[in-house]
Amino acid sequence: MPNQPLPFYGVRVRTTHENKNDAHIENIARNGFSIVPSNLSENDLEAIEVAFEAAHKKQNDMHGLDYLTSIDEHNTIRCLIQHDELFFKICNHPDILDICHSMIGPYVILNQQNGIINPGNSQRYNQGYYHRDLPYQHFTSSRPIAMNALFCLDDFTPENGATWALPGSHKHEAFPSESYVENNQVQATAKRGDFVIMDCMLYHSGGVNTTDKTRRAINNVYTIPMMRQQIEMHSLPNLKALKDPELRKLLGFDFPAIQSEADYYKSREKK
Repeated sequence: MPNQPLPFYGVRVRTTHENKNDAHIENIARNGFSIVPSNLSENDLEAIEVAFEAAHKKQNDMHGLDYLTSIDEHNTIRCLIQHDELFFKICNHPDILDICHSMIGPYVILNQQNGIINPGNSQRYNQGYYHRDLPYQHFTSSRPIAMNALFCLDDFTPENGATWALPGSHKHEAFPSESYVENNQVQATAKRGDFVIMDCMLYHSGGVNTTDKTRRAINNVYTIPMMRQQIEMHSLPNLKALKDPELRKLLGFDFPAIQSEADYYKSREKK
């Protein structure tokens, strides 16, 4: 039986979908998140997986696992794109950028790209608490000023700690009551290769991974240009020689920290 038109009356204004990402944009605007397939090939996913594990080992070798554990950084890999250009496939994904540009504005920068590891066997990890990706902030805005796109390197399942979200919480200043959380939280299950894209003001939490395998993801946070990057990417040795003008723009090369009046005047010359 063919789909029947949706019945309604008394409606003068409604949202319509005109391109493939409009459904995701509406989901994010109303609920705070959406699941976006990347459509990357299995070969791409396997290569990214190898690069992820290599970056994790390099970080542990460079800084020492004991030290990283002491500061609760052993389950996070900071600024993955400095380790392998494969990670550009994630932060520069056309559908994610299209959604961010539509919702934030025409100029967004990559604020951070971090590997996230949810350890198995119900171990605690530092993303396993409800938080916003703009932590300590209690305000709302008419449009997002920041969005995060969590790339699933493994399936996100209830068993391995798929992200919990509080739909609509990006529209309210205060964190809700415990009973509200218990009755309204939903788990964002997703497939390997999907993005869980969220308004950064949405309250969310990593779940408990009860399996014996780690659950891995790559978190990409996109912001308006005036927000300071977690790590200034233009200053990283492995990125300084980057030539692609669109990638340089995305990585904030046009917005270095202003250190002096002379630097400020130089920044004005570009306008």
